[in-house]
Amino acid sequence: MHDILGLPLVASAHGGEIDQMIIIIHWMMFILFAGWGSFFLYTLIRFRKSRSQKADPVGVRGHFSSYIEGAVALFEVILLVGFAYPLWSKRVNALPPEKDATVVRVVAEQFAWNVHYPGNDGIFGRTDLKLVTSDNPLGLDRSDPNAKDDITTINQLNLPVGKPVIVRLSSKDVIHSFGIPLLRVKQDAIPGEVIRLWFEPTMTNEQVLQASTKRHHVTLTDTGNTELQALVAMDEYKGKDGNPILTKMQGITPEVIPQLVSAGITEIAVAPPTPMEIACAQLCGLGHYRMRGFVKIQTPEEYKAWLAEETASLMQEQQQQAADSTARTQQ
Repeated sequence: MHDILGLPLVASAHGGEIDQMIIIIHWMMFILFAGWGSFFLYTLIRFRKSRSQKADPVGVRGHFSSYIEGAVALFEVILLVGFAYPLWSKRVNALPPEKDATVVRVVAEQFAWNVHYPGNDGIFGRTDLKLVTSDNPLGLDRSDPNAKDDITTINQLNLPVGKPVIVRLSSKDVIHSFGIPLLRVKQDAIPGEVIRLWFEPTMTNEQVLQASTKRHHVTLTDTGNTELQALVAMDEYKGKDGNPILTKMQGITPEVIPQLVSAGITEIAVAPPTPMEIACAQLCGLGHYRMRGFVKIQTPEEYKAWLAEETASLMQEQQQQAADSTARTQQ
């Protein structure tokens, strides 16, 4: 059923429960469609004109249809009470302790996702609407001691695998929708509200790429295939002389495809270079199509290294700004 519905890969701890709900609902829809469709066909045949010359003003006297309606209502109650409500409670009310999670702010705006990390101290710095500029979309006050080590990115969300993530979601302007399909995450960002949601990634980007690798038949006519040019190779491919034509994770260009074909390679393993995207699922304006962010799930070691690199770059930038300010003062 999972493959029939075309559900994407699950890369979060709760994704299986979401998919189970979707499958149950679709089975119920199928049963209702088959049942009511059969009943409709029965009535067309049973009460056709040739068999019922005279209309019966009383109609059906039995209670069979009432029993069916009651059974459907009971099934829906079981679906809500037994599956939907517990899942909703766990996903919305039972947030993990922040000390055991990666906490990050995501602020939506037309048309970008602003991401705010609290830095090494684990405390978000002060923000002020008066400080909002094109270079400081969050209005972060760097004079605040808690804000000096805060890291900000635009359209790029880095997270560690195997650890709960708490997102404090908000919007600067209109209603947006924060959605990461592979993580089964979707939540509206509403102006004036800070909404907390949480999930736990179970696969890194590299693991997602390996798991979602698909086969694509390559021919000479594929030289102008724009879909291929948006993908990367998942294996290394060599020519007849043993030299590599295409290395792993290398983008596929129009020049490479004829070389592969001439080497006798007609099928390669490919995958999208950025398997996880943040999609805005709410029509938020004329630039809605441009509101795309990217999620990079890393190992804990890689995530720590990324934080250290971003912190070092931030400190260097602040030192340079301080030096420039001192130089201007001396002049």
